Amino acid sequence: MTTITAAVCRAFGAPLAIEELTLAPPGPGEVEVEIAAVAICHSDISFLDGAWGGGLPAVFGHEAAGRVVATGAGVAALAPGQAVIVTLIRSCGECPACAAGAPVHCAAPYDRMKGPLATPAGEAVGHGLNCAAFATRAVVQARQCAPVPGTMPMAAACLLACGVITGVGAAVNTARIRPGETVVVVGAGGVGLNAIQGARLAGAARIFAVDPNPDRRADALLFGATDAIDAAAPRPWEAVRALTSGRGADAVLVATGAIAAYATAARFLARQGRLVAVGMPAAGAEARWEPMVTAYLGQRVIGSPMGDTVLARDIPWMIDLWRQGRLRLDDLVTRTWPLAAINEAIADTRAGRARRNVILPAG
Repeated sequence: MTTITAAVCRAFGAPLAIEELTLAPPGPGEVEVEIAAVAICHSDISFLDGAWGGGLPAVFGHEAAGRVVATGAGVAALAPGQAVIVTLIRSCGECPACAAGAPVHCAAPYDRMKGPLATPAGEAVGHGLNCAAFATRAVVQARQCAPVPGTMPMAAACLLACGVITGVGAAVNTARIRPGETVVVVGAGGVGLNAIQGARLAGAARIFAVDPNPDRRADALLFGATDAIDAAAPRPWEAVRALTSGRGADAVLVATGAIAAYATAARFLARQGRLVAVGMPAAGAEARWEPMVTAYLGQRVIGSPMGDTVLARDIPWMIDLWRQGRLRLDDLVTRTWPLAAINEAIADTRAGRARRNVILPAG
């Protein structure tokens, strides 16, 4: 057993407690990673608030990067010293989804309350989001990791573990945006900015960012949006139609969990347009629309978990794009924080002031 320091959630909605925990060594097919950087994602905050349930106590954090320090039996692709990102994409490699090349849809069960974490007294601690990376070290399945260059800044690399692959992947893998298309991205937070980058990389002719926050709208333009529209304006979809000769968007990517965004997103769509659900509202939240319109106009609604990412396929080309200066990662990092200040970093993220706040557990 290894002793680590972690930010523990003991009650939904309460501040995290910095505690010492025990971490089991990696078992077959697993690796132990020393966490160098872990970003605060809104999915972490949703879990911390109890929006999706789950057992407590638990350690969350899933957008991480670091170095492998130990490997379990059967791990050949990774070795101690290797720089990696750590994702929540846990996959068995054998179920129908994995066999079809869709590891984000892996059907293999995993009990997070029977993971590698415990208190010194032996109390089980949940392996939140399959990673528990708000900690100095984590043990995860080797398939959850992807190698990155050892010289890559870890604060930038960790964003590839969720925010970047979710946003870029939603545009490229799920929406399959083609050159010349018109795209609307609703929500210009961390995932939304990457959906905008993905739309730009895919060759979209016009990219509309829709957000009520003027600072986020300004960010959207920096990251590749051609137009920024105030989501709080009356009938913002009319602005898109006015600028597209009344047609609307070929693809609308909802990159926020705000249920109001889902309630109106289809209004931006053109005939035969596709609406991609990226942001995740709280469990039980519902949005309403007219299925007659969807059917009559030949529109589609598609879910996009983690951007339908395949790590071995998608991470290498994203790193190449970063090296070429075509995928902005470093500019996504607003500020870095020590693990001891994680509650302040979460509060700053809730306030909407950050593209991404990054925790440096060893800092």
